[in-house]
Amino acid sequence: MDLSLLPDGGMRWLDAAGPKSTIVLSTRIRLARNVRGIPFSQRAKDSDRTAVVERVSEAAASTEHLASAVAFHLDQMDRTERQLLHERHLVSKELAGLERESRPRAGAALLVQDQVGVMVNEEDHLRLHGMWSGFDLEDAYAAVESVDAELGRLVPFAFHPEFGYLTSCPTNAGTGLRASVLIHLPGLVLTKEINKVLQGLSQVGLTFRGLYGEGSEVVGNFFQLSNQTTLGKTEDELIDHLGKIVRQVVEYEEQARDVLLRTAPEEVEDKTWRAYGLLKHARRLSFEETMNLLSGVRLGVGLNLLPGPGVYTLNKLLIYTQPAHLAAMDGRSTGDRELPTVRAAFVRRLLEAEPS
Repeated sequence: MDLSLLPDGGMRWLDAAGPKSTIVLSTRIRLARNVRGIPFSQRAKDSDRTAVVERVSEAAASTEHLASAVAFHLDQMDRTERQLLHERHLVSKELAGLERESRPRAGAALLVQDQVGVMVNEEDHLRLHGMWSGFDLEDAYAAVESVDAELGRLVPFAFHPEFGYLTSCPTNAGTGLRASVLIHLPGLVLTKEINKVLQGLSQVGLTFRGLYGEGSEVVGNFFQLSNQTTLGKTEDELIDHLGKIVRQVVEYEEQARDVLLRTAPEEVEDKTWRAYGLLKHARRLSFEETMNLLSGVRLGVGLNLLPGPGVYTLNKLLIYTQPAHLAAMDGRSTGDRELPTVRAAFVRRLLEAEPS
């Protein structure tokens, strides 16, 4: 698997160039679509899924936004390669077949060009998606919508005049839109306001998940906030609503950080420097410990309590300290008992190149 074929390895969002990137790491847009006349995934045969891949690949070659797309056939890749794509947020755990000892479905594939891509034969025939740096819902949606319009002219999507785009799960019907932001909320966690904020999300039609969306745990105070329903509202209304709520959450987080600086400045400074010191000198690190320490350092950088590292480096550590990345980097398996040692050495190398 040659990820050098992808600009920035398919992770341009790591550059931290987007709005509010010290708090909002990334913005993601996903559109669920199915090909009219082909059984949906749960009822599809292998021949149906193969037909979907062929049809979509042919159509993509005739579009502007996917004409030069790199194709990954997950049903022909080993587990570490599939897990690596998942760790980069390019494919879902379901498409990659990472649940226990499962394998990807026949025809499971990914097309990627620049910041947009298409997961083929996941829960739906197509999951169009794009990931942008920082808090940038409008640009992310515009890019994915362009891919949707181009493919929609070449591939007939399953659509109902009353219910909109038809999907395997009823909760995705209508627009098929799932918009989300990956956000860092240590201030709200430390001031013990986080539960109130998260409970309020459900009352306004939003939901929260962990670092990798549905079914994943919250680690390092990183939360994924997204819309819960897709039916009954337009795409613009859903984007606008999510944007308003996320702006409020960002404001709450900024207020919580101000409170911490006013009421416990020494404790916050100590926490961030301790986290930085452990990352710079530890000889073994678990992934969960790394995420929690990175959270402390990220808070210190955001509050100007630390001279570095840069947010780009912190984003890079978030991805490259995961098991499949370390395994691929060091020629090991993802279950190797020495990965904590490899992880700590990698973190030290990156931080040594940064100002201290």
